[in-house]
Amino acid sequence: MRYDYSPFFRTTVGFDRLLNLLETAEGTPGYPPYNIERSDENHYRITVAVAGFAEKDLGVEVKDNVLTVTGKREESDKPSYLHQGIAGRAFERQFQLAEHVVVGSARLENGLLHIDLERIVPEEKKARRIQINAPELKTIEGQKAA
Repeated sequence: MRYDYSPFFRTTVGFDRLLNLLETAEGTPGYPPYNIERSDENHYRITVAVAGFAEKDLGVEVKDNVLTVTGKREESDKPSYLHQGIAGRAFERQFQLAEHVVVGSARLENGLLHIDLERIVPEEKKARRIQINAPELKTIEGQKAA
């Protein structure tokens, strides 16, 4: 199944590199499935479906602008399944973060791991308006200068 990331390219600032990596990573296994949401220009959320994993089984780490989500369940007493449709295998999913994107929080809710991201651009990197000044015409003894 191919995802269409073109809506993100049109409306996202700062995630272009991340979206390019997502498009090229299509050939990788899709476990666990995830969503990337954008609530406004500077706030994003990654939601990873982690049904069957407890908080202690999950890890979220950021290093060198790479967000890594890992999961490994500890099962001391393996049940004998007649049918096992809920995947519980270990996983590692990585996301390349854009410059100035920081992880705000992570929480587990109803089998979904929500990771909130915020793009915080330093003041010196923000766009600023430059005033345009036209040269004043000087007069020399009652005549305009050429």
